[in-house]
Amino acid sequence: MNSEADLIVPDWPAPDCVWAMSTTRSGGFSLPPWDSFNLGGHVGDDPAHVEKNRLRLAELTHLPRSDFRFMDQVHGTDIEEFPGPERVQADGCVTSQARVPCLVMTADCLPVLFCNRDGNRVAAAHAGWRGLCQGVLECAVARFDDPASVMAWLGPAIGPRQFEVGAEVRERFVERDPEAARAFVPGQSRGRFLADLYQLARQRLQTAGVTQISGGYWCTFSDADRFFSYRRDGVSGRMASLIFIDPSR
Repeated sequence: MNSEADLIVPDWPAPDCVWAMSTTRSGGFSLPPWDSFNLGGHVGDDPAHVEKNRLRLAELTHLPRSDFRFMDQVHGTDIEEFPGPERVQADGCVTSQARVPCLVMTADCLPVLFCNRDGNRVAAAHAGWRGLCQGVLECAVARFDDPASVMAWLGPAIGPRQFEVGAEVRERFVERDPEAARAFVPGQSRGRFLADLYQLARQRLQTAGVTQISGGYWCTFSDADRFFSYRRDGVSGRMASLIFIDPSR
């Protein structure tokens, strides 16, 4: 195993019964280029190494491995109620049941974790630019009774100085919300823009009624020692961001 797991624990005002974290690339069993804590089973890594990493994740959370569901993420807006089937195609999950982990995997896309003020409902969403533009975060917030009671944490994603996109991406966001233009600045190439996923997510969440928003200050692309990045490396592992309710805490 490659060193101890380097875990990111959210600094946010969640209730004590809510347990959340993001993994990094350290602390697992995979070999390069997936070294070492790769949790993605669809990226070409040895399946035996992936399963050892998933078992390690279960140990870190003190939850049974059988309770974990790793969704097939498709850059859409579907939010699945957990516990659910063994295999599900969705880009978010939500639960009110204790000790049921909601988990998304990323390697540049934005993971967003949610809980309500009472700590009796949690969710996780995978927000690449497509899902973010189509409303995956709004769909997650809609699965709570009161958006004003929801708090969100923005996990590790590609930063605003590295995420260059075409003009058509900017146009799609601005068509939905003119304020989105503030999250884009001209890139180095003509007709290209640097996009701030964190700012776009904050705008969408605030419009949906969420005012308590934390996190959002990493760059997976720039920190190769700590994070996987698909855009940087092409062949890359996947990190997990997860959240669950633990009444014993």
